[in-house]
Amino acid sequence: MKEAAAQRLIFLISLLLWMSDLVSPAALTVSPSRSQFFEGEKVSLSCSDGGTVRRNTSRGTRKRCGDGWGETDGSTCSIGFLYPHDSGLYWCESMSGSSSSSSSSIQLSVSGGSVILQSPVLPVMEGDDVTLSCRAKSPAHNLPAAFYKDGSFIGDGPSSNFTLKTVNRSDEGLYHCSISGQGESPSSRISVEEKPPTTSPPSSSSSSSSSSGEQLLLHL
Repeated sequence: MKEAAAQRLIFLISLLLWMSDLVSPAALTVSPSRSQFFEGEKVSLSCSDGGTVRRNTSRGTRKRCGDGWGETDGSTCSIGFLYPHDSGLYWCESMSGSSSSSSSSIQLSVSGGSVILQSPVLPVMEGDDVTLSCRAKSPAHNLPAAFYKDGSFIGDGPSSNFTLKTVNRSDEGLYHCSISGQGESPSSRISVEEKPPTTSPPSSSSSSSSSSGEQLLLHL
């Protein structure tokens, strides 16, 4: 009897742990969703869990939004006019009691030049297609561009776009682009994440076992 009750309790705990894995971790989102900006553009950064946006730049480390930079509105931080010194690492930080947790950081680059590379600011999923866009400050319409990975030429196109087909981990690296007569963009890293395995809830020998386990947990 005790052995059966213990097995039901183990099942219930496993189910609760599995459900907790489904909760999305804290994350920072960027709008517009890219990693490079021209000087003078604006950007909004938001924390999914209501945390605080912080950054490391040449102007200081671990500085929170509103502390000499940006304007806060709840969990959203807005920068109305970007300068090159706003380039750096940005992340979300949340407090729970005396402990804190942080999201993954992202790198934002602000260019005072005439060309930027529009690429995903967050890691891309393995197997997806990823389109890179080379953008000139003026004129803003599409111009022929060349694209490079880790300093090596990988392709060009008349429409300023280049697509990486079915990406995998070998596509990770530093990318930049150039437009003839305009210049080169800064480099930005593209990271590739493996597709997560499909997870299923723990199985139970019967629905009555789950019910009994819940009753046992309530009596502990």
